[in-house]
Amino acid sequence: MEIDILKETINVLKKDPGANMEALKNREKAAIVDALRNRYPLPVLLTSLNLPKSSYYYQKACIVQEDKYGIIRTKVIEIFHNNKDCYGYRRVYALLKKDGLSVSEKVVRRLMKEEKLVPKIKQTRKYSSYKGEISPEVPNLVQRDFHAEQPNVKWLTDITEFAIPAGKVYLSPVVDCFDGMLPAWNISTTPNAALVNEMLDKAIASLSNGEHPLVHSDRGCHYRWPGWIERMNRAKLPRSMSKKGCSPDNSACEGLFGRLKNEMFYNRDWSGVSISRLHINSE
Repeated sequence: MEIDILKETINVLKKDPGANMEALKNREKAAIVDALRNRYPLPVLLTSLNLPKSSYYYQKACIVQEDKYGIIRTKVIEIFHNNKDCYGYRRVYALLKKDGLSVSEKVVRRLMKEEKLVPKIKQTRKYSSYKGEISPEVPNLVQRDFHAEQPNVKWLTDITEFAIPAGKVYLSPVVDCFDGMLPAWNISTTPNAALVNEMLDKAIASLSNGEHPLVHSDRGCHYRWPGWIERMNRAKLPRSMSKKGCSPDNSACEGLFGRLKNEMFYNRDWSGVSISRLHINSE
């Protein structure tokens, strides 16, 4: 019987052969008892597993009890798979709330853990445009405060890279801290000055008279070349820069890139896709 109990610990609970039987939870012990009830008397099994009879029947009742979050659980699974298995519990929670299903983030996180719904995240080397201190430094005026009370008060910008077998495409957007929307963006196969300068021209053209948002960036060379500085001064836009190598100083923009890539770029097969096709689809 002891050997059979050890076997069921492996087969039913997927535990290691050397698992500590004393550390098993009552729910796990009840599962082992159910697997061996047709071979051994119930009292003997309960004694061997040190499981009180009342606890065994309590666990049995819990197992057959209707799932309290059955509807929510089904909806969580549906949302996760409908979004290419890339949503975390916060995005799933937001969609549940949008559909009028009232449940806490903690419950969503637990249900996703129970269903083994883990977002697919691909770690890649981050594109860096830092080329040294090629112009005088600019202070960090944002100080990680990415909140704005109205549009066109505080902007963030950066460059991110999309690499596929056919080549690379670079995205340069400006992000409004008021609502996270993009007043302007530009896409190119070359991370040169034209990429960011053309984007800035579009963003400036979207402003109304009297609007002069603060523009925050990292210390990349694109934001320290004469063309960028000249455009910023002409439009009377204050400049702000992160500390060297300190990504949290521009984390809101980094977060946008992370969500964008996790939801529409990573974990997809880009074989046979040309640069021009990726470029068009991105726009």
